Amino acid sequence: MKQVIGRFAPSPSGRMHLGNVLCALLSWLSVRSQNGSYILRIEDLDPERCPRDYADLIEDDLHWLGLDWDAGASKGGVDGSYYQSERTAIYGIYFDQLSEEGYLYPCFCSRAALHAASAPHLSDGRVIYAGTCRNLTPEQIAEKRKQRGAAIRIRVPDKTISFTDGLQGACEESLRTECGDFILRRSDGVFAYQLAVVVDDGREGVTEVVRGRDLLGSTARQIWLHRLLGFTPPQFIHIPLLNDTNGRRLSKRDADLDLGILRKRFTPAELTGALAYAAGLTPTPMPVRAEELISVFSWDKLPAGDLCLPEGFF
Repeated sequence: MKQVIGRFAPSPSGRMHLGNVLCALLSWLSVRSQNGSYILRIEDLDPERCPRDYADLIEDDLHWLGLDWDAGASKGGVDGSYYQSERTAIYGIYFDQLSEEGYLYPCFCSRAALHAASAPHLSDGRVIYAGTCRNLTPEQIAEKRKQRGAAIRIRVPDKTISFTDGLQGACEESLRTECGDFILRRSDGVFAYQLAVVVDDGREGVTEVVRGRDLLGSTARQIWLHRLLGFTPPQFIHIPLLNDTNGRRLSKRDADLDLGILRKRFTPAELTGALAYAAGLTPTPMPVRAEELISVFSWDKLPAGDLCLPEGFF
């Protein structure tokens, strides 16, 4: 049986918040309950927005919570650096492969132009790219390059991707009508998250991806890109989002819920116990260490819908 390889891949644009902690805890428990290998990858594609100091704080917070990893971040591993900002050359190899196969094209549309266009807008505000630059001639491309830099998009086929999520069940998405041609390299030359995450998961042999349900919409394109690059897509498990006791969804904007504040208010066991109870892993929100949850962990205990923190948490 193939070894389970999971990962936690935070973006260090600030201090970890409670949603990050839940994702780290559940992904770690899933891997450890299956005697698998756990990776900590730092998704700092834009180092100006994601300083190394925050990445170091993430490691410190994970150690404080009692979560360990087998490869990644400052520990390193067999695939070189696990900081995305240091893997540009690797992404370039796969980007060039797709370019040579004719999948890529330059896009000169500004963000303002995209949102002002009559292209379809999804319920979450995302715009389906209308293909404005898809069929530009070489002459048109050369002329536009004189005026502004170009992002690079990938042509998606008229194809529906179906998959079964570990918690959300059967899902499908039409790449052409619900996703559209998406960016693989920004106009400033920085490779896009969609390319980097697929290359990293593929090269690192990740078999299980645990992340928030708000990222479910990017799964189909990543599965397609995995296959296009010759990788086997991982099993995706999109976990519920956290609500406060009044049902209000928590987010990074809730500054009082970042680890800098929470570590002053709770012990690791208290914080872990509250999250374990919210996730249905324990019958009460009593303090519990992360390692004590390994033997009782099961994805069957988690609901697909949102989770509520216990009364009195705030």
